[in-house]
Amino acid sequence: MAAKKIIAICQSGGDFVTDKDGSLSYSGGEAFAIDINEQTSLSDFKSEIADMFSLSSDNMSIKYFLPGNKKTLITISKDKDLQRMVSFLGDSLTVDVFVASDEAAARNVSNMPGSRSSRTTVSEAVGVPIVAPANAVLGMTDAIDDVDMDMPNETPIDCLPINIIEHHKAAQVWENTITGVDQRFNSFNEFREALHKYSIAHGFAYRYKKNDSHRVTVKCKAQGCPWRIYASRLSTTQLICIKKMNTMHTCGGAAVKAGYRATRGWVGSIIKEKLKISPNYRPKDIADDIKREYGIELNYSQAWRAKEIAREQLQGSFKEAYNLLPFFCEKIKETNPGSIVTFNTKDDSSFHRLFVSFHASISGFLQGCRPLIFLDSVTLNSKYQGNLFAATAADAEDGIFPVAFAVVDAEDEDNWTWFLRELKSAVPTSSQLTFVADFQNGLKQALADVFDKCYHSYCLQHLADKLNRELKGHLSHDARRFMISDFYSAARSPRLEGFQRDTELIRAISPEAYDWIIQSEPEHWANAFFGGARYNHLISTFGQQFYSWVSEAHEFPITQMIDELRGKMMEAIYKRRVDSSQWITKLTPCNEEKLQKETAMARSFQVLLTQGSTFEVRGENPQVLAVVNIDHWDCSCKGWQLTGLPCSHAIAVIECIGRSPYDYCSRYFTTESFRLTYAESIHPVPNVDRPIEDELPEVTAVAVTVTPPPTKRPPGRPKKKQPESIDMMRRQLQCSKCKGLGHNKKTCKES
Repeated sequence: MAAKKIIAICQSGGDFVTDKDGSLSYSGGEAFAIDINEQTSLSDFKSEIADMFSLSSDNMSIKYFLPGNKKTLITISKDKDLQRMVSFLGDSLTVDVFVASDEAAARNVSNMPGSRSSRTTVSEAVGVPIVAPANAVLGMTDAIDDVDMDMPNETPIDCLPINIIEHHKAAQVWENTITGVDQRFNSFNEFREALHKYSIAHGFAYRYKKNDSHRVTVKCKAQGCPWRIYASRLSTTQLICIKKMNTMHTCGGAAVKAGYRATRGWVGSIIKEKLKISPNYRPKDIADDIKREYGIELNYSQAWRAKEIAREQLQGSFKEAYNLLPFFCEKIKETNPGSIVTFNTKDDSSFHRLFVSFHASISGFLQGCRPLIFLDSVTLNSKYQGNLFAATAADAEDGIFPVAFAVVDAEDEDNWTWFLRELKSAVPTSSQLTFVADFQNGLKQALADVFDKCYHSYCLQHLADKLNRELKGHLSHDARRFMISDFYSAARSPRLEGFQRDTELIRAISPEAYDWIIQSEPEHWANAFFGGARYNHLISTFGQQFYSWVSEAHEFPITQMIDELRGKMMEAIYKRRVDSSQWITKLTPCNEEKLQKETAMARSFQVLLTQGSTFEVRGENPQVLAVVNIDHWDCSCKGWQLTGLPCSHAIAVIECIGRSPYDYCSRYFTTESFRLTYAESIHPVPNVDRPIEDELPEVTAVAVTVTPPPTKRPPGRPKKKQPESIDMMRRQLQCSKCKGLGHNKKTCKES
């Protein structure tokens, strides 16, 4: 294969110019073109460049831009760097290469971006700010403090050194925020904010000498510098006026080494608009942008705290959102009549729990969904943490249908009991319900207490994870993998003999595992024993789509988080209603396809009447495949009972007696049931984050106060520890000498 050829347009003798967006362009000089490929050595490349520009190849600097990034220059210093440049260019046929002698590069350092070796990856290079000149390094800056800049008597602490880039375009517009004596402001906060911007634009640090509600005196932080300013309240008015100002800096102003203040409130106000457009604005990118545009260097935690402040400015206060819960609950019930929305507080008025079930969810479940509910919980990584409980159902197409959800302060038996009682009052039904749910954290007892006649199917995934954890360290990776596979087979087996066959396979691997499985109440999870109708749903994490909505909204204040979930549910209901209006079959498309597949298989079967409504179904040979009782909707293969749709054996009998298979399908799989599920709409709730003041007295006249729960999110990044699945289990060490686990033959104690 021919080597990839690139035309390197080599330029020298010009200067770099910084554009408005921070990108660089090269102006002046002369250019020559050179053919290079992945086999070209750096010494040959330098030699050819040296001949063209009359430079010394031993005293030469070569740089280039990565595709799509005109803010960072990459340095070529060895052969591998040159090869990487060719590789980075992809399908490009040309590349701009900038050549200068080392002396010229040093003279132009103030105009050049921070060079990087081409070992820098593309992801690292994108968005890297221009590095400041060496002679512009500042002293210590004031940290982003917990107290915002506009608060009197603020005492920021010193933090990391910062770099000022000369002529920051973003800060130039602030050069005249302070004009001099007699300038007036509406408040001291406005004056302090103007002074803050003025100091950034002029590149000096200051400190407060007096700072109270009557007067503010500020002086330059540099020792002996006479610059100072004094402002006080204008007599008989609320205006603030600059009374004295010495504008002279003996410290050199922006030309000297200095630091200036940067509070998290100020940074938050700067990044607020960008955060609104890009909610995933990363702290690292915030720090890079602030450094490039204002010359202030922030560490990660400072940028993170600034993002939290900006988010609160955009979304409202987390604390205030709890206090708005009474108003919010009334608004939901007002805009969505028939909805059940309740909340509880503790004795100290702190938030305890909130239950929400929209009328459209209640009606949809009762009218069109199977009497099957999935219960699960998810941890909220919000400012005040907590858990979200969810009760979801399956529509006719096996799509997720949220019935109710709750935000609680902790996952325990008390909160689960309360949630289930609220759920029972929201969806009163004469049908015997089946719940697919975990059996830990008090949920097993809560279900037995509230729904005493329900069927509780243990979530198979939670069971498998528990079994896997308890046997970890006792069995090898492969042994556990086979055991978990046999466990799932035993659970799905519709008949007793199949269950016994699979559990015997587990006994052969581990008698302890066999005993654990037999003692884990198989009547709650094995098809061979379970009495309820699960429609082949064995795990409680059915509502993954709903939990993905929660993960997108969990960082919002509580009222906005609930409204985000409401909006997602509203959109899903509308979309599915529109989609189903195009369906023309009696069953939904998914179930129609299943029925046709079973019908095609039934055509090869023979049907014999034994007595009454009982039939034998045989294959092409005389062997009996199944026994079907058409009146009881029962087949010995158990497929009809487990799914709600007639199996191929049943369809063979149904067609033999001249009836339609559609008459023997559960009504929950019909297009009509699907449409009934999504017949009602969820309506918007206006003014969630910013209620109109005239509306508040009607609700808050009772003077209900709700404060945030005492639990707050711990510092640092949340740990995302997922349950170990059988596919992700790490292979354990196994000694080749004693066959023991957890060590190898070198560390074996028997040696």
